[in-house]
Amino acid sequence: MFRGVYEHQIDAKGRTSLPAKLRETLVGAYDERLIVTTALDPCLHAYPVREWEALETALARRNPMEPGVKTLMRLYVASAQECPLDKLGRLLIPPSLRAYAKLEKEVVWAGMVKVIELWSQEGWAKAQEDARQEATSQDVLRVLGELRQP
Repeated sequence: MFRGVYEHQIDAKGRTSLPAKLRETLVGAYDERLIVTTALDPCLHAYPVREWEALETALARRNPMEPGVKTLMRLYVASAQECPLDKLGRLLIPPSLRAYAKLEKEVVWAGMVKVIELWSQEGWAKAQEDARQEATSQDVLRVLGELRQP
């Protein structure tokens, strides 16, 4: 499971280091490949290949003409690119994905259980602020209550 928040830099070529804790989880449970795509929020999602393939298989079972499915495929699947780690543990983020998430110099990696989010620092700060405002919403409290049930 991916967890934790880590700040790193991205170089002029678009490479950024996968934080050691996230890399340990990736290599220990999967392999050194990530599928990176645009998220519905202004960030990127990085999936281990096996998790990505499970998502694609689930999507393939759905009717592609269903409005939500079609939109998800256009925004999420069509943008996906395999980004293997190099020997130094760096990931090359393609220019189109960097532009979508506005990744320039500083990036934030956030572990989200089965997926890793990659944000600009400003985007992450805004997402945290939004999440804190929603922290007491009925949806959040309902999910928390469900998780605490034995």
